[in-house]
Parts: sequence; structure tokens; C-alpha cells
Amino acid sequence: MRYVYEDPELQALVHRYVTPDRRYLKLGGSLGRMTWPERTKFARALGEAAADITPRELTILLEGGWRERKTAAWLIAVARRTEFRERLGELLLASEVCFAGSAYSVALATFGTSADADLLAAYLDRYLRRPDLYYDQTAAIGALLHLDSKLGANRADRFLAPDGLWHRWIDGPPRKEHHRAPNSYRESISQFCVFADESTEHCTAKHR
Repeated sequence: MRYVYEDPELQALVHRYVTPDRRYLKLGGSLGRMTWPERTKFARALGEAAADITPRELTILLEGGWRERKTAAWLIAVARRTEFRERLGELLLASEVCFAGSAYSVALATFGTSADADLLAAYLDRYLRRPDLYYDQTAAIGALLHLDSKLGANRADRFLAPDGLWHRWIDGPPRKEHHRAPNSYRESISQFCVFADESTEHCTAKHR
């Protein structure tokens, strides 16, 4: 992992792409609390950044901490840089840092193919077997349900069956007392994908 305080190249990218207007904090639940003018302005800035950043710069950000990885995943989603699909899948499965996994899930959901569903299913196969770990299982099931809806598939069914891994994970131990219905996680991911689409309208990706 690369650390901002000891890596001038990463530090420059953070100042350019991650921290402006506290971008890394707004990519998530805060989107739903924005006014329409705020959302429009933020979508434009994110789309322009996604067009501007190079694959090499994205690779560097994905080697940083959670702020850098989360922001990079959103920029990848907005620019539809599907060449990062496998890398995002690897990072999701590794679960090395907090807060980034939901952004990886959003990116895979925006790509919208069965290959992305495979990566999300692989994550769920591993981490729903660990009720002691509350990582990004909810974002991953939401993204897989989103893809099922888009693709006319039923990949999530085996996880959500009454005796499936989802219920075994929810029931613990420790029991997750405050979980929501799986479809509510799908709705959240779908809303994030809508925002990514809005940002994409401002992105003319250069793919350098």
C-alpha cells in the first residue's frame, strides 16, 4: 500500500482528485441529501475528473488508502473504464481497507455485465460465510440484485433462499439487529448508479 504522507506522487493525485470539495466524503450516502443544484454541480465536477484522470493515475490511487481507492472506483465507474473490472474484483475480494468496497460494488454495477455479477457473487460466497465480519456484504448483495434486474438473471436467489448464505450471515453470531431488506440495498446501489450516469454525461473519457 502507498501512503500519502510518504509518497509525493500519490499526494499530488489526492490533492487533484480526492480532496477537492471533500469529494471522497460525498461519494455515498451524502448524494441523497444534496439539493438539485449541488448534485448537478458535483456530477459535472466528477464527470470532468473522470475524463481527465489517466489509467496510470487510477492505478496509483487504487494502491493508496480507503479515500484514494473509494474515489478511484467512482471515477472508474463514471468513465466506464471496464479494463479495471478484474482489479476491482480483486480489491473487493481482498477487503484490505474499510469504506472502499461499496464503491467497488457500485463500479461493477455500472459496468452491468454477467462478468461483474460473477465478481460480486465470488465476494458473497466468501464473506457471507463469515458472520463475524461486517464488511461490504450489503453493498455486494445490492449490486448483484441490481444486475439481476438489469440482466434478467437470478444470480442472487441462491444467497437469499431461506436456508441460504445471506440469512446465515444475518443471523450470526453475532446477529445483525439493524439490517434492512436486501431490496433496500438494491435501491441504494441503483440510486448510486443513476448518479454515476448523470456524471458520465459530463465525461468524455480520454483513456490515455
